[in-house]
Amino acid sequence: MNGLISVDDALAAIAGNALDLSIECLAIEDAHGRRLAEDAWARVSRPPADMSAMDGYAVRLEDVRSPGTRLSVIGEAPAGAPFAGKVGPGEAVRIFTGGELPAGADHIAIQEDTTRDESTIVCVNGYGSPQFVRKAGRDFDEGDLLLPEGATLGAAELGLLAAGNIGEVKFLRRPRIGILANGNELKPPGSELDRGEIVNSNPVALAALIRDWGGEPVDLGIAEDTLEAIAARIETAKDIDIFLPVGGASVGDHDLMRPAFAAAGFEPVFEKIAVRPGKPTWFSRRNGTRVLGLPGNPASALVCAQLFLKPLITGTPQSLVPASLACDIEANGPREHYMRAFVSLSADGRLTVDPAPDQDSSLIKPFVKSAALLRRLPDAPARKRGEPVDIILTSLPRF
Repeated sequence: MNGLISVDDALAAIAGNALDLSIECLAIEDAHGRRLAEDAWARVSRPPADMSAMDGYAVRLEDVRSPGTRLSVIGEAPAGAPFAGKVGPGEAVRIFTGGELPAGADHIAIQEDTTRDESTIVCVNGYGSPQFVRKAGRDFDEGDLLLPEGATLGAAELGLLAAGNIGEVKFLRRPRIGILANGNELKPPGSELDRGEIVNSNPVALAALIRDWGGEPVDLGIAEDTLEAIAARIETAKDIDIFLPVGGASVGDHDLMRPAFAAAGFEPVFEKIAVRPGKPTWFSRRNGTRVLGLPGNPASALVCAQLFLKPLITGTPQSLVPASLACDIEANGPREHYMRAFVSLSADGRLTVDPAPDQDSSLIKPFVKSAALLRRLPDAPARKRGEPVDIILTSLPRF
């Protein structure tokens, strides 16, 4: 696939060249950020039985419909030690939050609404319907699908698996992504810079994104602007699933990344994308290894990582989310444009999006406050404030 291709065609090519990752079985304590290799099904119900949501007394609703009812306390049901008997007419069982509702009871008279004298309570209020009971299976039932194959495990997902009594699951191996920078002018963060030199900031940011997406970043260093230097970095890299060369992706005399990988036997899948920023982004493959070449400008690298690297790692493309414009925007040019944008919440609860005022591809600072990429299709007309648009959320908005 040669020449300039669309974003959709690039994503289709990446999907058609998905990684073939081996499967591992791990304890869920070691599984943060991993992707499930199979569906996960609940082994228990949650709650496993009707449970009390408050401290109080388990009673029959029929006995406490009117205020002032007197009931005999016949036992206790703390969490983990259910009452073995049955609540009959005129009876109550002292119960605590998380305690299992005893047989015969269907309501909790909360502690604040009762008075007690030794083995007798008086219910101050009357109740018209059952309250303060968490029904069995309210969260999920045994046998329910908790998470589908391919789900990435964050804190909530891990908690859900644990609650479903799942101690270990099969996961896809974490892909190793080798980040290779290129440029005689690049120096590591913290360096003393001479005239003409700049800090190599892209690998630090890209490594963080890779970890967020379930990959394992591998720093392959900074290659000088020679085919031999780049080839040496490729040759010495071990067990890499995705090479991520950053820079050297355009058509200048010192843009040597693509030729170096071609010489190493990587076949081109596409060479550039009709996208802004990031037109020089390219993709190649050799057997089971992939190469996604990113431009060196920071905004181009980070935007195209969101668009193309994340789907390659996770197997799932970014989702479009509807929003409304917070300002007027001009007509778009011939390339699909992804604008760094700030997100807020309108008074009626809708997402509103405001593009960063400067979209230059060299800028990093706008990423700190932006939480979205505003998608503009090729040759899209000018849009007015309040009109609908599509965005990709790149982080959780701070409202």
